[in-house]
Amino acid sequence: MLILGIDPGSLHTGYGLVEKHGSSLVHVDAGRFSCPRGMELPQRLAFLVGRLEALIAGRRPDLAVLETPFHGMNARSLIVLAQARGALLATLAGREVEIREYSPAEVKSAVTGNGRADKDQVARMVRLLLAVRGDGWASDATDALALAICCAQRLRLDTLASAKTPARTSR
Repeated sequence: MLILGIDPGSLHTGYGLVEKHGSSLVHVDAGRFSCPRGMELPQRLAFLVGRLEALIAGRRPDLAVLETPFHGMNARSLIVLAQARGALLATLAGREVEIREYSPAEVKSAVTGNGRADKDQVARMVRLLLAVRGDGWASDATDALALAICCAQRLRLDTLASAKTPARTSR
């Protein structure tokens, strides 16, 4: 199963692809889409959508995962992030890619065992879990890979939790 993690942003959007084979994970690709300087928001959103569509067409992920928005951002930043997320979510849905979402604490906990881990701890664990050396990824890409890893680890549990349990009959 090919899982696409996406760390949305209006200027830089990270992506990470992880292949799940049974209980093992294999790094496939990671990077970020960076909008050219000086673009207005509508053009940046169109740029991100175009890049994501090309990635989906080329890689054909089985599902995609994004982080749920978190509080603590200023209102303007949150609104711009929400617009970028909306454009990316609409693109994924339009391409019929299954979408999952996890909170930042869920992702950190799945990757490091600590829901309050810092970015450096998450990056180190991503490299360890995927058996990749070096520091070559932007933080956006590392965060996207962490999302994909979290999803891969929780996939079975989430599937079981969402399955309907048989109704009990009363006697």
